[in-house]
Amino acid sequence: MRILLAEDDDVLSDGISQALRQSGFAVDQVLSGLDADHALTQAPYDLVVLDLGLPQMDGLEVLKRLRSRGEPTPVIILTAREGLKNRVTGLDIGADDYLTKPFDLPELEARIRALLRRGNWGNSIEITYGPIRFDTVGRRVLVHDQPFELSARELSLLETLLQRVGRIVTKENLAEHLYGWEDEFSHNTIEVNMHRLRKKLEPVGINVRTIRGLGYLLENPTT
Repeated sequence: MRILLAEDDDVLSDGISQALRQSGFAVDQVLSGLDADHALTQAPYDLVVLDLGLPQMDGLEVLKRLRSRGEPTPVIILTAREGLKNRVTGLDIGADDYLTKPFDLPELEARIRALLRRGNWGNSIEITYGPIRFDTVGRRVLVHDQPFELSARELSLLETLLQRVGRIVTKENLAEHLYGWEDEFSHNTIEVNMHRLRKKLEPVGINVRTIRGLGYLLENPTT
């Protein structure tokens, strides 16, 4: 899952991005509203964490422009404690949630997971595929009710495939959603990580097909 973090406080931005990356998210950081608006026109994001007090263009204007383009991307706005009017305005023009500063990182992560779960899984807290159970709250995998060890990148690949069971997932789609600006990326990188994921899935009877020239397919378990 790829997140855009628009926060002009360097220390806070770095702290949030580090925590999210440790949880397996790809994070792009911007420090101004203009940069946030530009980023949102250049790449698809699964979620935006948007400070309202951004320089050059405030967060409310960034949000207005995003919604005017018809983009349904979930947005969590960050506001100062005294900014009630802006919080209300933000929710009215399309924000999905908000947090007041200061806040605890675990709460922000929980709100991010909740919004992604609502958008990607229909608010289901658990997804079953054959012997696999994917916990959408804790973002962990169980196989035959036992913890199944995956790297953060492998988990993100499996998560994306599970969201699109029965549909081909292109390398371009994987690149857009799983890799941020700072990540080293190439099509070969995806192939290597997919190979590692396959090696772990094959012993439990799960096969990810390569559709030559198109991408990857996790078939419906009933087929």
